[in-house]
Amino acid sequence: MQTQPKLNSNIMNKHFFWLICLLISSSVFSQENTIPKKQTQHGFASLDYLSIKMPLDENGKPEANMGFTGVHYNLWLSNTVYSGLGFYGTVNGKRGGLFTLGLNLGVKKHIFNKLFIDTGIHLGAGGGAGAPDGGGAFLLPHFNLGYDFKHFSTTIGYSHINFFDKGNINAQQFRIGVQIPLSFDHTSFEEKEKTIAINELKNSDWNQVTAKHSFLLHQNNYVIKGNSQDTEGNIYPKNTTIRVAGLEFTSYLKNNWMLYFKADGAFHGIDAGYMDIFLGGGYLFSFNKKRTFFSTKFAIGAGGGGGVDTQGGFLIQPEIALEHKLFNNTFLYVNKGYILTPNSHYTSSTYGFGLKYYTNNQGIKNSNGDYFNSSKIKGIELIVGDEVYTQAQREIFPTQQLHQFALQVNLYISKTMYLAGSTSFASFGNAGAYAEGIVGMGYQTNAFIHNRVQLFGQVLAGAAGGGRISTGQGLIVKPSFGVNLKLNDKLSLRSSLGKVKARGGDLNSTTFNLSLNYSLGFLTAN
Repeated sequence: MQTQPKLNSNIMNKHFFWLICLLISSSVFSQENTIPKKQTQHGFASLDYLSIKMPLDENGKPEANMGFTGVHYNLWLSNTVYSGLGFYGTVNGKRGGLFTLGLNLGVKKHIFNKLFIDTGIHLGAGGGAGAPDGGGAFLLPHFNLGYDFKHFSTTIGYSHINFFDKGNINAQQFRIGVQIPLSFDHTSFEEKEKTIAINELKNSDWNQVTAKHSFLLHQNNYVIKGNSQDTEGNIYPKNTTIRVAGLEFTSYLKNNWMLYFKADGAFHGIDAGYMDIFLGGGYLFSFNKKRTFFSTKFAIGAGGGGGVDTQGGFLIQPEIALEHKLFNNTFLYVNKGYILTPNSHYTSSTYGFGLKYYTNNQGIKNSNGDYFNSSKIKGIELIVGDEVYTQAQREIFPTQQLHQFALQVNLYISKTMYLAGSTSFASFGNAGAYAEGIVGMGYQTNAFIHNRVQLFGQVLAGAAGGGRISTGQGLIVKPSFGVNLKLNDKLSLRSSLGKVKARGGDLNSTTFNLSLNYSLGFLTAN
């Protein structure tokens, strides 16, 4: 009989390894007023690409370079220092389905007019596609030379990637990238659910046009077509269907154009482990007094895992969607499209449904200059840290501890209730390909003991797989409870204890999480 291992100093050391990196990258301040004071956080979004030289493959033959593409968002902590989070995925080579998540920390310094140097490090976790990723933890330092244009900047330079936890990917390569300034306005998290009359805000800094966004929680179905095959060379039986769940975030531009980011993970239909991430754009048509919308969309991204052969991992996705208003800003969403590699080596027909929520935030006027009727502060928490499974059952390897770098976003629907979305990627524990994408709900108490301590409980469920962790076809459930200790208006330490259970797999482990919680309030208007 196996005995559950105790949380030892090794676990705590790895927790603090992540927390120290998170703490040094954080900059916070707090303000209070009758009308919530507008604060502007400057930041930038960036894309980068690396062509990584791989070690000899499992047959001892040279392997094609792995194309590694990153999507990041960073906050300026000072005039020169930035920090943020980034995803990487493979888009060429033979490792389609390798994904990572990590923390960025860097310095940008101008040397001549618009010429600058940019140096920093990405501390990441993840893997997949049978790559020699070890436990999944890796370091990616860089030193770049860049040039500022009017609305964007570009960089090129040196980088070095090292999967240092028993992995075998260790290479030096050029790194190219593009950065776009992207800032946002916010206020104190303590103001959440506060309602302010529009007339009170007309003489404040909030008297500006709103930014329009939407959040979509969806379930999609990929019906595999043609001669698509698995990584063993077997053609999938007719009408094999991969069932995935995921999230989509959309930002709306002028004249109904939109940009969006989406991520999905499989929970049924094939072996666990399939995942995809897309960036795309589209156009939104409105009908029926803006109660019905029709959109045409096109995205590019990376996908693979779960034995699906997507070659290098680069995918395209054309799609159409229909939305109809249910109540307030919530719409029923249905979609139809395709996902395929450019050469159609892998093709699937897609259809799905979901719930979509629209929000107008950071102002009180619409694009026509008309004022909205009401406004409210909504609370959002961004939680980043280390999570350990004290006993992570494997398909073939001995059971051992598993560490993950985890990201969770909470959107408060009342002062105490929140909706949650979470993703995590293996970092230590010989399961570098393991990843999760889960959603759910939680409850957090009001603060007590000098207004610093809060208790919370949550239940999340969704897709997980990879790394030979025994999750069956990928569906897991994760209940947990814990404590939130406020450090100041924006930052708090968060710790939880819970369980993770796989449906159809042997994974049934106690979980422990230690994280840093970054909390903000956003003004929304209706």
